[in-house]
Amino acid sequence: MDDQTFLVYDWPYILTLLPDEAQLEQTAVSMGALRRKRNVNSASALLRLAFAYGFLGYSLRQTAAWAQMAQVAELSDVALLKRLRSASDWLGYLVDYKLAERAENPTPLPYNLRLIDATSISRPKSEGLDWRVHLVYDLARLRLQDVELTDPHGGESMTRFKWHENDLVIGDRGYGHRRGMAAVASAGGFFIIRLNWQNVPLQKANCDSFSLIDFLRGLPEAKSGEADVQMKADKVNKLPALPCRLVALRKSEASAQKSRDAIIKQARKKGRHVNPLTLETAGYIFVLTTLPPSVSTDQILDLYRFRWQIELAFKRMKSLISLGEMPAKDPQLARSLIYSKLLAALLLDDLTDRFLDFFPWGYRLQKTPSLSVENPKSHS
Repeated sequence: MDDQTFLVYDWPYILTLLPDEAQLEQTAVSMGALRRKRNVNSASALLRLAFAYGFLGYSLRQTAAWAQMAQVAELSDVALLKRLRSASDWLGYLVDYKLAERAENPTPLPYNLRLIDATSISRPKSEGLDWRVHLVYDLARLRLQDVELTDPHGGESMTRFKWHENDLVIGDRGYGHRRGMAAVASAGGFFIIRLNWQNVPLQKANCDSFSLIDFLRGLPEAKSGEADVQMKADKVNKLPALPCRLVALRKSEASAQKSRDAIIKQARKKGRHVNPLTLETAGYIFVLTTLPPSVSTDQILDLYRFRWQIELAFKRMKSLISLGEMPAKDPQLARSLIYSKLLAALLLDDLTDRFLDFFPWGYRLQKTPSLSVENPKSHS
């Protein structure tokens, strides 16, 4: 499917994957996206404008010209700017709508495998980061499960999302914090989180001190090992001690040296000295998990290896829908652009999803139950 087909010939079928026309209009009006229908006479037309700007990557002027040629709307680029600025909360709501549909689908696996990560987006000529997109990825279906958009100060944390019983959350070092891991465990879920050697205070199950370095040094070659530990209680945040398994594996010398070289290069770039223990621990892979002993250490490390799927998902989105491109300088317009890209990614997922193979015509005739629109989630 090419981009133009998505917005022209396939548009009636795209709408079958969204709230019905009445709800689409109601939410657009109630969330301030469609205050007046002058020049843009429907929520569907406004959504097509948002996709032309965000998904197709047109400029405001090009979008306005395309809208007139496609008989979607007649408005100037300035009027379009105002419309899209007001639509960001509504577009975010539609992203939530699609994600809620996915949460209702059960998975046949023993655990609901959830990969978590974030990516940054910068405006043109920006000297820093301007936005951060936080994602939860459903590994069983290779599709987005949850999304949150923040400013660049929004750090990586598992507390951003709601977890459920039997969720298995897999994340890198950025998620190695007690609050996030405790949130997953308290919801009845499990986690496999890679650690830095100094970011999570650990102790033995009997509360005696635990030396991570000594444990790593005692690992055999090419064989995984584990230790029963617990995260220390956090009195400030009122978090109790959490029993865990520390699973580790010694890297090959070539892989270890590659990691050390990357650490040294990064430190030189920032003008910092490298802690010798950082270089030593770079020779190991070690993760913390709450999975039961019935899951072996090798299986845990194999599961962690799948974390790279979310990296590939980010690359696909940056390639297919240009998620990393940010032409908009206005903050509200930028939010609308990002949400329109994410919504397009979700709709494209649905159009190509395996379950649609059961419909020879390629789309659904019966909609799933809609979200309540009385008090939609805020995206401010």
